[in-house]
Amino acid sequence: MSDDRPSPPNRLFDLSGQVALVTGASRGLGWAMAQSLAAAGALVVLNGRDESTLAPRRDRLREWGFTAEIAAFDVTDAKACCAAVAEIAARHGRLDILLSNAGSTVRKPLLEQTDDDWSRVIDADLTAGWRLARESARVMIQAGHGRILLVSSINGFVARPGITAYVAAKTGLHGLVRALAVELAPHGVTVNALAPGYFPTEGNSALRRSDPDFAPRIAARTPAARWGDPQELGAAAVYLASRASGYTTGGVLLVDGGLTAAI
Repeated sequence: MSDDRPSPPNRLFDLSGQVALVTGASRGLGWAMAQSLAAAGALVVLNGRDESTLAPRRDRLREWGFTAEIAAFDVTDAKACCAAVAEIAARHGRLDILLSNAGSTVRKPLLEQTDDDWSRVIDADLTAGWRLARESARVMIQAGHGRILLVSSINGFVARPGITAYVAAKTGLHGLVRALAVELAPHGVTVNALAPGYFPTEGNSALRRSDPDFAPRIAARTPAARWGDPQELGAAAVYLASRASGYTTGGVLLVDGGLTAAI
């Protein structure tokens, strides 16, 4: 036990001076988490495929007094990923936080799914996170510090029909987190995953419209009796990105209102 005066919690969670790359940041949970990292003081590099959708997000963060930039590239483009991480590190001399959030899914019954459907989802939801982690680790190892966050899902623990590749990719992320954590811990780099439950986003808006009973059905199954607020996921991301989580690595943080704990 230490007799040193403890640091105030606000200092432990302060990201001032740090650089964070957030993929899939133009909307939904990626945008929510980017806001939280920026509010904690980080310079947030917003990623998405289309610069025109990222620019208003960057401008909004700057209007709020935060620091933000854009890095438009497709996370499934290996050369673009490697070049983007190298460019960020060269421009700022550092990359402290990777939040790999971008992904996709295909909703089809198994017998209608194609090899291409499978490959596209695995590439976007699993391989891209591995590749970005590898490139970010090159920078973080040299600095002796870093935080890698991969966004998984409760579908890494439980499954719904029709999203075979998505469930496989998110389950694979959990193994990837463990493998990266044990390899990078000696270098001061932590690796963790966030596993969100149900949050209202643009990504699930079509599902909620097509099945009006879906949202209340999920809320009824969730011990918290509601869907999550995206800011609640943002707070979890800040924790895993901050000094407060220095001894937390190789884990998956569920943010699901208790859904996966319930029978």
